[in-house]
Amino acid sequence: MHHDVERFLKPFRVNDGKGFKLADHDPRFTAGVNGKEEGAALLEQGVAWLAETQEKLYAQDRWALLLIFQAMDAAGKDGTIKHVMSGINPQGCQIYSFKAPSREELDHDFMWRCMRRLPERGRIGIFNRSYYEEVLVVKVHQELLKTQRLDPSLVTKQIWNERYEDIRNIERYLTRNGVIIRKFFLNVSKDEQRDRLLSRLENPTKNWKFSRTDVHEREHWDSYMDAYQEMIRQTSTPWAPWYVMPADKKWFTRVAVSSAIVDALDDLDLSFPAPDPSKIEEFKEVEKRLRAQ
Repeated sequence: MHHDVERFLKPFRVNDGKGFKLADHDPRFTAGVNGKEEGAALLEQGVAWLAETQEKLYAQDRWALLLIFQAMDAAGKDGTIKHVMSGINPQGCQIYSFKAPSREELDHDFMWRCMRRLPERGRIGIFNRSYYEEVLVVKVHQELLKTQRLDPSLVTKQIWNERYEDIRNIERYLTRNGVIIRKFFLNVSKDEQRDRLLSRLENPTKNWKFSRTDVHEREHWDSYMDAYQEMIRQTSTPWAPWYVMPADKKWFTRVAVSSAIVDALDDLDLSFPAPDPSKIEEFKEVEKRLRAQ
């Protein structure tokens, strides 16, 4: 199974960002999966496998898995997280959505709010947006740097390269401490995004999802694509790779993300901890007592 999954994921995984071009990645690509039905069957397998493996991760209590999702609005982050993680025991999962930073958060370094939310050992942590916003929205709207209360002497031409470097270093550090990091950019096309934003306006049950800022940010589409491309070039590493997931077909995005999580956990060779030999006698004694009740 692992070999197949690896081959399936190869077109999406970026271990080394040198020369990465977003234009080489087709948002409509479906890797030979024939339509929604086959996609649903594959997702079901992935969800079941994940549920089983996550229990071992939790019981073994050695590793943490951090999944980071970044995308333009309406690319399907929320739906992907919901579907892919649907089989997971909520106790073993911690999900955080990072919105515009609060006053308290702006009084700290840019990593602080995310570092406080890192998953504990044995758990899967999901960041819906993350510290990567610092080289995306803040880079596209550089006036936001002023709200970060940095001394002007620190805001040099090098600030973006410094941030990429800091991110690479932090991800290296976390990996060395048993946090497995996988990062997903859900790559939606501009046309598909427009259709989804329109459906939020037209469908009363989706109205709550609509936000004016989504349309405003769309006006900066090209700047965002440049920022995403540069982010993937600068922060893709073998230990914390980016996956550029085609996002025009939601059913396919879910299959691809599920496969990447399966692949990451499969590498860990997880198992339930063997009982301590000294406890076995004690267990027998307790079992005897329980049966006698």
